[in-house]
Amino acid sequence: MAVRPPVPRGIPWPIVQGLAAAAVVAVFVIVMPRVGRRSGRPAGRGFEATTSATTAPPGQSPEAMVWISGGEFSMGCDDPRGKPFGGREPMPDARPVHRVHVDGFWIDRTEVTNDQFAAFVAATGYVTVAETPPRAEDFPSAPAENLVAGSIVFSPPEGPVSLDNHYQWWSYVPGANWRHPTGPESSIEGQGSHPVVQIAHDDAVAYASWAGKRLPTEAEWEFAARGGLSGATYPWGDEFLPAGRQMANTWQGPFPGANTAEDGFVFASPVASFPANGYGLHDMSGNVWEWCADWYRPDTYARDARKPDQPLKNPSGPNTSHDPQEPGQAKRVLRGGSFLCTDQYCSRYIVGTRGKGEVSSGANHIGFRCVRSPE
Repeated sequence: MAVRPPVPRGIPWPIVQGLAAAAVVAVFVIVMPRVGRRSGRPAGRGFEATTSATTAPPGQSPEAMVWISGGEFSMGCDDPRGKPFGGREPMPDARPVHRVHVDGFWIDRTEVTNDQFAAFVAATGYVTVAETPPRAEDFPSAPAENLVAGSIVFSPPEGPVSLDNHYQWWSYVPGANWRHPTGPESSIEGQGSHPVVQIAHDDAVAYASWAGKRLPTEAEWEFAARGGLSGATYPWGDEFLPAGRQMANTWQGPFPGANTAEDGFVFASPVASFPANGYGLHDMSGNVWEWCADWYRPDTYARDARKPDQPLKNPSGPNTSHDPQEPGQAKRVLRGGSFLCTDQYCSRYIVGTRGKGEVSSGANHIGFRCVRSPE
């Protein structure tokens, strides 16, 4: 069992259990496959060509959604260490690379925005997890004065710090929620096109259900993020800065103290501020983490790859969660990285990598997008 660092600011451990997560989230048709665009990656690394189905959308696409026809692809990532911008983590939970087939689905073109989430709240009166005070029966050892509604906020230190203790740049802030992403004095006024953040997994599920959608499986998310490319490092290809161009909202400068914002943004950016991938989807790398439907386990891919002679069809993940680093916490998969990702600490802007999040915790770099299956 991993040793937990001291909890900051006098908040008892159970209330900030998500801080570790913050450190890091049919009609039958005949399908004719076509070979996807190759990324230029040398052979022999476990990646094979993506084959995209030619299935036409079954009806008119819902507003602001893109039809993904489905197909077969190689899921996962190589060890990125040693590559430019590859970071320092080997990403063992994203291997082995294995073949997966997904059926067609619609997916939101962008992350869900503040305006979209506000419409949901206005229609339903929904109250998010971060707006709800923790219950004494759930945290019997916590003093009553600490049972206050709030959430997790990135709080950059004033000077250089060791990167082996993420509590130095995360804080539990009373009053932080989707309307007040960094605390009660903050506001989303004028930020309707920014991705909604401070969203726990149940919040994302509730919105998706109201909208007639659902959260994507991890396999659907990665297939869509790859945009038709086969084994590319990023949604746009293998170069992090092609021709020197910033392609995603990530961290520049020394982490975690000083984001130089060379990409134009210190925190989350309005959705679609960066180029779309080959499927017309924005922010599949960086900006904010996105919840998936799957439970997180580090051995999921090892289990999925037990039948190498055939692709795994529409995997929905394991039945239970297990994280050896924090075995008592239920976690779901997070994908895509965020504006805090950097090769100094977290390089999960790499498209095949995986994140994880404690289900009842949000943060000001966690949001989501939705998918819809054909009826």
